[in-house]
Amino acid sequence: MSIRVLLLLFAFHASSASAFEPDPLQSVMWEYHHKGLLNSEPYVFDERIQVHVPPFAEDSRQVPVHIDARALGDEVVRIEAWADLNPIPRIFTFTPGEQVVPLVAIRIRVQQATPIRAAVLTRDGVWHIGSARVEAAGGGCTAPSVVRAQAGWEDHLGEVVGARFPRGEFSRLRLQISHPMDNGLVGGIPEFFLNQAELRDADGKVMAELELYPAVAENPNLSLEVKGGQETHLWLRDNNGNEFEAAF
Repeated sequence: MSIRVLLLLFAFHASSASAFEPDPLQSVMWEYHHKGLLNSEPYVFDERIQVHVPPFAEDSRQVPVHIDARALGDEVVRIEAWADLNPIPRIFTFTPGEQVVPLVAIRIRVQQATPIRAAVLTRDGVWHIGSARVEAAGGGCTAPSVVRAQAGWEDHLGEVVGARFPRGEFSRLRLQISHPMDNGLVGGIPEFFLNQAELRDADGKVMAELELYPAVAENPNLSLEVKGGQETHLWLRDNNGNEFEAAF
């Protein structure tokens, strides 16, 4: 048997083993999301992908999620994040460029206790899965909007408040965007949410892309980390076509 055939057989068995690796959190939705979000592509549960959530969500409308794939370095192509048991599971799709670290912190809604997933695609075509479970009383996805209860919220739509914090060779951007992030699950209020974001350099070149989904909490909080201290611009657009920008 030739070396080429042996290598092909090895790759096949490795892929098959990966495809049937059991979910450490034993979620009934794992296979469904593996097929629907990752197209049934090869994966491995990888402890290097860190997903940090509180053990219990004190406010199901504002649950902090911190995803860190720095251990995979420059091999990261894309990060998909979702909440297994949410009615709208997807959180974001993050595509970092060379000057952006594969790390994201954000706040989300949860409808009930659920596993939170981060799937990190590397250049070899394998998804590396990090997982964590957050307990919650629930109802965060169907709770009435706090933003819409505030008088004059429309006047502040798209306002961005944030700052840059130096961290050695890197700098962290922390920001909040004023937006109700309506998910369409509250009676009489249609979907109205930020769905696209780009981090750009001073010349307008895209450094990272972020696609957002209605699972993100209202008035989104977001943290990203970039290499160096160059000027950056954040561009955002919601599903109604409104565009917003801010510089850091």
